[in-house]
Amino acid sequence: MGDTIYRILIIEDDENTAKYIQTCLRMGPYQSEVCENGCTAVDLLSERRFDLILLDVMLPGMDGFEVQERIKEKDIPIIFLTAMQDVSDKVRGLKAGAEDYIAKPFEVMELLARVEVVLRRRHKADTDRKLTYEDIEIDIEKHIVLKNGVFVAVSPKEFEVLCYFVKSQDVVISRERLLADLWDIHFQGESRTVDTHVQQVRRKLELKDKLLAIPKYGYKLVPE
Repeated sequence: MGDTIYRILIIEDDENTAKYIQTCLRMGPYQSEVCENGCTAVDLLSERRFDLILLDVMLPGMDGFEVQERIKEKDIPIIFLTAMQDVSDKVRGLKAGAEDYIAKPFEVMELLARVEVVLRRRHKADTDRKLTYEDIEIDIEKHIVLKNGVFVAVSPKEFEVLCYFVKSQDVVISRERLLADLWDIHFQGESRTVDTHVQQVRRKLELKDKLLAIPKYGYKLVPE
Protein backbone atom coordinates (compact mmCIF):
# COMPACT_ATOMS: atom_id res chain seq x y z
CA MET A 1 0.00 0.00 0.00
CA GLY A 2 3.00 2.25 -0.44
CA ASP A 3 4.05 4.93 2.03
CA THR A 4 0.51 6.05 2.84
CA ILE A 5 -0.35 6.35 6.52
CA TYR A 6 -3.91 5.19 7.19
CA ARG A 7 -6.02 6.64 10.00
CA ILE A 8 -7.99 4.04 11.93
CA LEU A 9 -10.64 4.67 14.58
CA ILE A 10 -10.96 1.94 17.21
CA ILE A 11 -14.42 2.02 18.81
CA GLU A 12 -13.94 -0.27 21.80
CA ASP A 13 -14.95 0.20 25.44
CA ASP A 14 -12.56 -2.37 26.92
CA GLU A 15 -9.34 -0.49 27.70
CA ASN A 16 -7.07 -3.54 27.53
CA THR A 17 -8.49 -4.67 24.20
CA ALA A 18 -8.16 -1.16 22.76
CA LYS A 19 -4.51 -0.95 23.86
CA TYR A 20 -3.82 -4.39 22.37
CA ILE A 21 -5.31 -3.34 19.03
CA GLN A 22 -3.26 -0.13 19.00
CA THR A 23 -0.11 -2.14 19.70
CA CYS A 24 -0.94 -4.45 16.80
CA LEU A 25 -1.54 -1.54 14.43
CA ARG A 26 1.84 0.05 15.24
CA MET A 27 3.37 -2.81 13.26
CA GLY A 28 1.86 -1.38 10.07
CA PRO A 29 1.47 2.04 8.40
CA TYR A 30 -1.39 3.03 10.68
CA GLN A 31 -2.26 5.84 13.06
CA SER A 32 -5.01 4.88 15.48
CA GLU A 33 -7.33 6.61 17.88
CA VAL A 34 -9.62 5.05 20.49
CA CYS A 35 -13.21 5.97 21.27
CA GLU A 36 -14.99 4.11 24.10
CA ASN A 37 -18.59 5.19 23.56
CA GLY A 38 -20.91 4.68 20.58
CA CYS A 39 -22.56 8.11 20.80
CA THR A 40 -19.21 9.85 21.18
CA ALA A 41 -17.90 7.94 18.15
CA VAL A 42 -20.79 9.15 15.98
CA ASP A 43 -20.10 12.75 17.05
CA LEU A 44 -16.39 12.34 16.35
CA LEU A 45 -17.06 10.92 12.89
CA SER A 46 -19.19 13.94 12.03
CA GLU A 47 -16.07 16.09 12.43
CA ARG A 48 -13.15 13.85 11.50
CA ARG A 49 -12.32 11.56 8.60
CA PHE A 50 -10.84 8.07 9.05
CA ASP A 51 -9.78 5.44 6.51
CA LEU A 52 -11.12 2.49 8.50
CA ILE A 53 -13.18 1.78 11.62
CA LEU A 54 -12.63 -1.19 13.94
CA LEU A 55 -15.99 -1.42 15.67
CA ASP A 56 -17.02 -3.43 18.72
CA VAL A 57 -20.65 -4.59 18.90
CA MET A 58 -21.25 -4.21 22.64
CA LEU A 59 -20.74 -0.54 23.44
CA PRO A 60 -22.16 1.92 26.00
CA GLY A 61 -24.43 4.64 24.70
CA MET A 62 -25.10 3.01 21.34
CA ASP A 63 -24.22 -0.48 20.13
CA GLY A 64 -22.04 -1.18 17.12
CA PHE A 65 -24.95 -1.87 14.79
CA GLU A 66 -26.52 1.48 15.66
CA VAL A 67 -23.20 3.23 15.12
CA GLN A 68 -22.88 1.54 11.73
CA GLU A 69 -26.36 2.71 10.74
CA ARG A 70 -25.72 6.30 11.87
CA ILE A 71 -22.47 6.69 9.94
CA LYS A 72 -23.28 4.75 6.75
CA GLU A 73 -23.39 7.93 4.66
CA LYS A 74 -19.73 8.54 5.58
CA ASP A 75 -18.78 5.55 3.39
CA ILE A 76 -15.96 4.46 5.70
CA PRO A 77 -15.08 0.73 5.67
CA ILE A 78 -15.90 -1.10 8.92
CA ILE A 79 -14.49 -4.26 10.46
CA PHE A 80 -16.50 -5.54 13.42
CA LEU A 81 -14.47 -6.79 16.40
CA THR A 82 -16.57 -8.69 18.87
CA ALA A 83 -16.65 -11.62 21.25
CA MET A 84 -20.13 -12.48 20.05
CA GLN A 85 -20.16 -15.77 18.14
CA ASP A 86 -23.82 -15.70 17.03
CA VAL A 87 -24.00 -16.19 13.26
CA SER A 88 -27.03 -13.88 13.08
CA ASP A 89 -24.92 -10.97 14.41
CA LYS A 90 -22.26 -11.62 11.80
CA VAL A 91 -24.85 -11.74 9.02
CA ARG A 92 -26.53 -8.60 10.33
CA GLY A 93 -23.30 -6.62 10.28
CA LEU A 94 -22.21 -7.82 6.84
CA LYS A 95 -25.63 -7.24 5.30
CA ALA A 96 -25.58 -3.69 6.64
CA GLY A 97 -22.34 -3.07 4.75
CA ALA A 98 -19.46 -4.06 7.03
CA GLU A 99 -16.34 -5.19 5.18
CA ASP A 100 -15.36 -7.93 7.63
CA TYR A 101 -16.07 -9.45 11.03
CA ILE A 102 -13.40 -10.76 13.44
CA ALA A 103 -14.27 -12.69 16.58
CA LYS A 104 -12.26 -12.08 19.76
CA PRO A 105 -9.74 -13.22 20.76
CA PHE A 106 -7.72 -12.75 17.60
CA GLU A 107 -4.05 -12.98 16.72
CA VAL A 108 -1.95 -9.96 15.74
CA MET A 109 -1.23 -11.20 12.23
CA GLU A 110 -4.88 -12.03 11.59
CA LEU A 111 -5.93 -8.50 12.47
CA LEU A 112 -3.17 -6.92 10.39
CA ALA A 113 -3.93 -9.14 7.39
CA ARG A 114 -7.64 -8.34 7.43
CA VAL A 115 -7.03 -4.63 7.87
CA GLU A 116 -4.63 -4.63 4.92
CA VAL A 117 -7.06 -6.56 2.70
CA VAL A 118 -9.93 -4.18 3.43
CA LEU A 119 -7.83 -1.05 2.89
CA ARG A 120 -6.31 -2.41 -0.30
CA ARG A 121 -9.75 -3.33 -1.64
CA ARG A 122 -11.14 0.11 -0.77
CA HIS A 123 -8.12 1.88 -2.28
CA LYS A 124 -8.57 -0.04 -5.52
CA ALA A 125 -12.29 0.77 -5.61
CA ASP A 126 -11.58 4.46 -5.06
CA THR A 127 -8.90 4.43 -7.75
CA ASP A 128 -11.26 2.79 -10.24
CA ARG A 129 -14.06 5.21 -9.40
CA LYS A 130 -12.20 8.50 -9.16
CA LEU A 131 -9.76 10.58 -11.18
CA THR A 132 -7.75 13.55 -9.98
CA TYR A 133 -5.81 16.28 -11.75
CA GLU A 134 -4.18 18.90 -9.54
CA ASP A 135 -7.09 20.50 -7.62
CA ILE A 136 -9.75 18.74 -9.72
CA GLU A 137 -11.54 15.62 -8.45
CA ILE A 138 -13.71 13.51 -10.76
CA ASP A 139 -16.13 10.88 -9.49
CA ILE A 140 -16.68 8.67 -12.54
CA GLU A 141 -19.50 6.70 -10.97
CA LYS A 142 -21.54 9.71 -9.83
CA HIS A 143 -20.52 12.03 -12.71
CA ILE A 144 -19.44 14.72 -10.24
CA VAL A 145 -16.60 17.21 -10.77
CA LEU A 146 -15.07 19.23 -7.94
CA LYS A 147 -12.46 21.97 -8.15
CA ASN A 148 -10.87 22.94 -4.86
CA GLY A 149 -13.71 20.99 -3.27
CA VAL A 150 -16.38 23.09 -5.01
CA PHE A 151 -18.92 21.46 -7.35
CA VAL A 152 -18.56 22.41 -11.03
CA ALA A 153 -21.54 21.86 -13.35
CA VAL A 154 -20.53 20.22 -16.62
CA SER A 155 -22.60 18.63 -19.35
CA PRO A 156 -22.38 14.86 -19.92
CA LYS A 157 -20.20 15.36 -22.99
CA GLU A 158 -17.97 17.89 -21.22
CA PHE A 159 -17.56 15.31 -18.46
CA GLU A 160 -16.43 12.71 -21.03
CA VAL A 161 -13.99 15.18 -22.60
CA LEU A 162 -12.48 16.04 -19.19
CA CYS A 163 -12.07 12.37 -18.22
CA TYR A 164 -10.53 11.59 -21.61
CA PHE A 165 -7.79 14.18 -21.21
CA VAL A 166 -7.08 13.39 -17.54
CA LYS A 167 -6.56 9.75 -18.56
CA SER A 168 -4.35 10.79 -21.50
CA GLN A 169 -2.07 13.41 -19.96
CA ASP A 170 0.85 14.64 -22.07
CA VAL A 171 -0.58 12.97 -25.18
CA VAL A 172 -1.50 15.11 -28.18
CA ILE A 173 -5.06 14.17 -29.14
CA SER A 174 -6.35 15.05 -32.60
CA ARG A 175 -9.84 16.46 -33.12
CA GLU A 176 -10.62 13.48 -35.34
CA ARG A 177 -9.68 11.03 -32.61
CA LEU A 178 -11.84 12.86 -30.08
CA LEU A 179 -14.78 12.75 -32.49
CA ALA A 180 -14.29 9.05 -33.11
CA ASP A 181 -13.85 8.10 -29.46
CA LEU A 182 -16.38 10.35 -27.72
CA TRP A 183 -19.12 10.87 -30.25
CA ASP A 184 -21.38 8.29 -31.83
CA ILE A 185 -19.90 6.57 -34.85
CA HIS A 186 -22.73 8.01 -36.97
CA PHE A 187 -22.23 11.52 -35.66
CA GLN A 188 -21.94 13.95 -38.58
CA GLY A 189 -20.53 16.89 -36.66
CA GLU A 190 -17.37 18.83 -37.43
CA SER A 191 -14.23 19.61 -35.49
CA ARG A 192 -15.93 22.79 -34.29
CA THR A 193 -18.01 20.54 -32.05
CA VAL A 194 -14.84 19.29 -30.38
CA ASP A 195 -13.46 22.80 -30.05
CA THR A 196 -16.65 24.04 -28.41
CA HIS A 197 -16.65 21.31 -25.78
CA VAL A 198 -12.93 21.61 -25.07
CA GLN A 199 -13.25 25.38 -24.66
CA GLN A 200 -16.06 24.88 -22.17
CA VAL A 201 -13.96 22.44 -20.17
CA ARG A 202 -11.01 24.84 -20.21
CA ARG A 203 -13.19 27.70 -19.01
CA LYS A 204 -15.17 25.89 -16.34
CA LEU A 205 -12.18 24.10 -14.83
CA GLU A 206 -9.74 26.99 -15.34
CA LEU A 207 -7.45 24.90 -17.54
CA LYS A 208 -6.47 27.58 -20.03
CA ASP A 209 -2.76 27.11 -19.29
CA LYS A 210 -3.02 23.34 -18.89
CA LEU A 211 -5.29 22.07 -21.68
CA LEU A 212 -3.31 23.39 -24.63
CA ALA A 213 -4.38 23.80 -28.23
CA ILE A 214 -1.95 22.27 -30.72
CA PRO A 215 -2.24 24.34 -33.95
CA LYS A 216 -3.90 22.54 -36.87
CA TYR A 217 -4.09 19.28 -34.94
CA GLY A 218 -5.82 19.05 -31.56
CA TYR A 219 -5.14 19.38 -27.83
CA LYS A 220 -2.88 18.19 -25.04
CA LEU A 221 -3.30 18.22 -21.27
CA VAL A 222 -0.05 19.14 -19.55
CA PRO A 223 0.84 16.42 -17.01
CA GLU A 224 0.65 17.18 -13.30
